This record gives sequence, C-alpha cells and structure tokens, in this order.
Amino acid sequence: MTPTPTPPSIDALLDIMARLRDRERGCPWDVEQTFETIAPYTIEEAYEVADAIDRRDHADLRDELGDLLLQVVFHARMAEEAGHFAFGDVVASICDKMVRRHPHVFADARVESAAAQTANWEALKADERAAKGEADASALAGVSRGLPEWQRALKLQKKAARVGFDWPDVGPVFDKLHEEIDEVRAEFAAGADPARLTDEIGDVLFVCVNLARHAQVDVSQALRHANAKFERRFRRMEALAAEAGSGLAQQSLAEQDALWDRAKAEESR
Repeated sequence: MTPTPTPPSIDALLDIMARLRDRERGCPWDVEQTFETIAPYTIEEAYEVADAIDRRDHADLRDELGDLLLQVVFHARMAEEAGHFAFGDVVASICDKMVRRHPHVFADARVESAAAQTANWEALKADERAAKGEADASALAGVSRGLPEWQRALKLQKKAARVGFDWPDVGPVFDKLHEEIDEVRAEFAAGADPARLTDEIGDVLFVCVNLARHAQVDVSQALRHANAKFERRFRRMEALAAEAGSGLAQQSLAEQDALWDRAKAEESR
C-alpha cells in the first residue's frame, strides 16, 4: 500500500515567499513589490474566491483560497522585512481575537441566538476600539473606509438599523427609491449638472443597497449574476450577428434590440 504523501505545511509556503523576496536571488517582480502595489491583488483574489463559491466550483475554490493565502503570506513577509511583524504574529492576533470575541464558546458566557451573538460581537468590537483609545462612540464606528462603497453602504445601514433607524418593511424602501429616481429625472430636466447628478444617483444606489438588505439579497452576488447575464446575452448577440454575416457594430440599435430579445428568448426555452 502506497502511503499518502504528507501535504506541505504553511512553513513551506513561507519559505517559498522568503526565497521569492530574496534581494539577490529572488524574483525581480516579487522583490520590487510593496504593500500598496500588492493590495489590489489582495482585493482581486478575495473576489475570485467569491466567484468560485458562486459557481460552486470547489476545485477552483481550492486554488483561489491558495491564491488568497499567498496574499496574506506576501504582506506578512514584507512586514517582517520592515521589522513590523511576522506571519506568526498574524496568526496569534487572529487566534486571540476569535477567542476573545466568542466568550460563549471559549468561556462561560451564553448567547441565545445568532442575532444575540451579532449584537455581542459588535459590543466586543466597540470595547476593543475603546481599549485602543479610539474616541468615536457613534453607532456607525468601525466601518472601514477601505471597503467597496456598496459594501460600506450596507454596513452603515446595518449599524444604523441596530439602534432602530430603519424602515419596518420593504414598502417604504420602494417609495424612497421612486422618490430618488424622480429627483434624478428632475436633475436631467434641469440641465444635468454633474455634481447634482452625482449626488442624486448616489442616493439611488444607496437605496438600492437598502432594498437588497430588506430582501435579504447579497448585493455583490446579485450584481455578479446581473453582469454574468448581460455578458452571456451580449456574446450571444454577437454570435447571432456573425451567423447573419455581419458584425454587431454594423447593426442598427433596433436590430441589436431584436438580437437581445432573441438571446433572452433562447435562455427562457
């Protein structure tokens, strides 16, 4: 019987990263990177993890989680080189945080529901901010400005809702959405001032996030589905135009609309 090979440990990945960052014998690209240049890749890898989950592609999810882990190792390696902290400190920090924020698991506290745990989690985070000397006592404190804006909107709305500032059901959200769309229409009618349109369209998007929250729909997932649907149908339009012996750009808008309707009809079948 052939023994099952032992999978590499995290130490192997840390060693690979150290060799890649070696100033004399490492990879030139890896050596010249900084926290700022790597940050966009970190965000991209997190979204690719979400995409693999959305597609239920577990083999791809395995690979994408590896890519995301590499980002953590990359940042930790750069921090170690600068004398800030090492990978082990990152692990120790998150272990300490998870134990501290789950006293109902690791200590004698009790929580009755997931909702109660969420409230307790926020209270513990507020205590941690206070212990660090952060003076912001607002119910909105702790929402990172580094998040995508739609995600910041969602977190701000959830925090406001925890202190009762929320609509009781989805009806008023629809009313607010119609109100904001009417205000955008009015701005166009008044001459479409860019600053005013930015403000009013921002209000529409904020309410759309609120609508998704009340519907318990994941905003990012909904938009990914919409993007995928648009891309799928548009590519089918291109294929249909090619079958007819012309490019999509040579079609009139009415002809393109007809192709779009045909692509939609094919999906419904």
